[in-house]
Amino acid sequence: MPLNIRSEEVNQLAEALAERLHVTKTEAVKRALENELQRQDKKVPLRERLKPLLDEIAARPDTGLKADKAFFDELSGDY
Repeated sequence: MPLNIRSEEVNQLAEALAERLHVTKTEAVKRALENELQRQDKKVPLRERLKPLLDEIAARPDTGLKADKAFFDELSGDY
């Protein structure tokens, strides 16, 4: 569905940003919206952002195997 903005102030802001970025007004609005969404996502605490991944890891069955410290030290270059 097309976006129809009837605010002259918003139109002027979109034009100003488009000029600075050397893009169309549509592209300027798109970038502004993407940037604001990214900025808002960063406000979500890391714990909440990682929760789906941590839940997925926790749902996997425990293998019962112990980590081999010497093996992982060798992989990372720590001898």
